[in-house]
Amino acid sequence: MRDGQGTDSRGRGPSPPLPRAQGADVNRVKGLLFSQGISGYEPLRRDRRERLDTLQTGDGRLLPDHLKAQVRRELDRLELLLKQIKAVEAERDVLLAAQQVAAPAAMLLDIKGIGPEFAAILWSEGLFRHFDNRRQVASYAGLAPTPWQSGSVDREQGVSKAGNPRLRTTLIQLAWLWLRHQPQSALALWFEERVRRNGGRLKKTTIVALARKLLVALWKYVTAGVVIEGAVMKAA
Repeated sequence: MRDGQGTDSRGRGPSPPLPRAQGADVNRVKGLLFSQGISGYEPLRRDRRERLDTLQTGDGRLLPDHLKAQVRRELDRLELLLKQIKAVEAERDVLLAAQQVAAPAAMLLDIKGIGPEFAAILWSEGLFRHFDNRRQVASYAGLAPTPWQSGSVDREQGVSKAGNPRLRTTLIQLAWLWLRHQPQSALALWFEERVRRNGGRLKKTTIVALARKLLVALWKYVTAGVVIEGAVMKAA
């Protein structure tokens, strides 16, 4: 299940509108119960309705009927969202299965840490396009560095953010997950070394640079078959 914070608990991908709404519904239910001194209730559990009937307030009273009815209405909404999410994910999986004929899209799924949702967004939002060089790839995603020079001062102002916002957001989230799933890859080691040299500071700035490098590496991988240095592939 998803945690409502941008990725699901399996790190499969960013949260589009439906999962964000799911997270909001979960938080509303927890907030209603917390106001009565109740914690530990998980609205996403299969036995959520059965458990609701057993809940007691912090002072040992049964949950008031009006509050129980309100929570049930929230659960109705949540369960509808869960069905919609399941339908959307089924459509996504069918799309990816159809793209198995196009090897580049399927190749993304071979990399540890990249699941169906990430693969679908990376391919459909950018990697299916033709790019002549790495700067075009980074610019399309809004991850190209923006240089600034004045006299003897020459530095970067950050990224332009002028490209595809969904692809850019996905790459930044994937960059954080890359550090978790691919800690021994050359890209992850580059990130750790850069952060270490900065005394542990500028992690957010450096993660954007990692996202840019990762996008370029994935582009080379799907277009030319260049395996990302040190990356772990999923077992067949």
